[in-house]
Amino acid sequence: MITLQRSNSDHGNFQALVTLLDLELKERDGEEHVFLAQLNKTDHLEYVIVAYDQDIPVACGALRAYAPGVMEVKRMYVVLNKRGQGIASVVLHALETWCKELNITTCVLETGKNQPEAIALYKKNGYKQVPNFGPYVDVENSVCFEKELG
Repeated sequence: MITLQRSNSDHGNFQALVTLLDLELKERDGEEHVFLAQLNKTDHLEYVIVAYDQDIPVACGALRAYAPGVMEVKRMYVVLNKRGQGIASVVLHALETWCKELNITTCVLETGKNQPEAIALYKKNGYKQVPNFGPYVDVENSVCFEKELG
């Protein structure tokens, strides 16, 4: 059974999962990783979720304030042996619920073209592709999404 814990970016299990995420992204993104990594700093994130399977951390996600009424979904990750089980959707829905509790009306996010699983996840969960925003405007590898929270 998957359980969720709310925390912040100081959480040790979150940091451990993000380390695994960064290793995978470095492999997938190649030379672009250095540029993209600077946009994914995890310090000072107030809204972090860590998912556990029998007390073992298996997934994470976070939110960062982007604009009034808008949060950016960051650092979504599921360990390799737990992928394809719906855990990422559980974490994403938990982040959206947290947004609603904070009176946030919109979530935005960026992922890479080299992450087709992530693109499929966001589309499956009602996110619509939008023009690249903010620091991703001229990044060829980036794909941006948005979801209005109901």
